[in-house]
Amino acid sequence: MNVLMRKDEKWQWEEAQQKAFDKLKQVLSTKPVLAAPDLDKEFRVEADASNYATGGVLSMKYSDNKWRPVAFILKSLSDTE
Repeated sequence: MNVLMRKDEKWQWEEAQQKAFDKLKQVLSTKPVLAAPDLDKEFRVEADASNYATGGVLSMKYSDNKWRPVAFILKSLSDTE
């Protein structure tokens, strides 16, 4: 899906793009979904980066000691970045 957003890339919607889109829909609409933040609970931030993208997740610890995502961000990097 990242390739489709590149400035000089020709738009192509083929089987690979449809599969990626279907997977994203499935992952974003099934458990675990984003939790509502509760400022009285413990939070943690996880971040990662590669040569082409950077991302982060804000998670909150629930009473069952499991971490649940509250927010996330992903950014593709340009050649300069």
